[in-house]
Amino acid sequence: MKNTKHLNVNEMNFYQLFKQISPEEIYDNVFTLGSKDFFAITAGKEDHYNSMIGSGGGLGILLKKPTTWCILQTTRYTLELIKKEQTYTMSYFPDEYKKQMLYLGSKSGRDSKKMEEVELTSVQTHSGGMSFKEARLIIECKLTQITTPAPDDFYAQEAKEYVKEAYKDVKEYRKYVFGEIAHVWVKK
Repeated sequence: MKNTKHLNVNEMNFYQLFKQISPEEIYDNVFTLGSKDFFAITAGKEDHYNSMIGSGGGLGILLKKPTTWCILQTTRYTLELIKKEQTYTMSYFPDEYKKQMLYLGSKSGRDSKKMEEVELTSVQTHSGGMSFKEARLIIECKLTQITTPAPDDFYAQEAKEYVKEAYKDVKEYRKYVFGEIAHVWVKK
């Protein structure tokens, strides 16, 4: 993979690439966004950030606020950065970026230079979050809650089995991450 390019807001105005919309103006199907579309979860600042491929999650209202949620393994480096910064982005890409999304999921940023190697152009949002020029939709989030569901909290047998299997190994524990939607950007 080639080195990641980084666009500084001074080099190219973020507003030339994206326009802001309200959360209510997101017209994508929430089930497609959470399960079929390729998306990256990114946390950190311009000088140090990490992305991972998202696999599941959704959008809705929590505590009367537009909110996203996603499920991350406890060992993910991106989760460490989310806890530290208390902000993150969820960036959705056209299908043509499948290879890049899979690369983000292939190794940890904790012990690699994957953010320099992935074939995407990083860009800093107006509020300081990190995303990519190639994204078609960027949702900036303020961390609301991280929780670990207990197996006894689930009632459907299939869900109970899924959680019990995930809890067999501490490395596989899942955290449910909830974030208030701060800004939404769509590609111009």
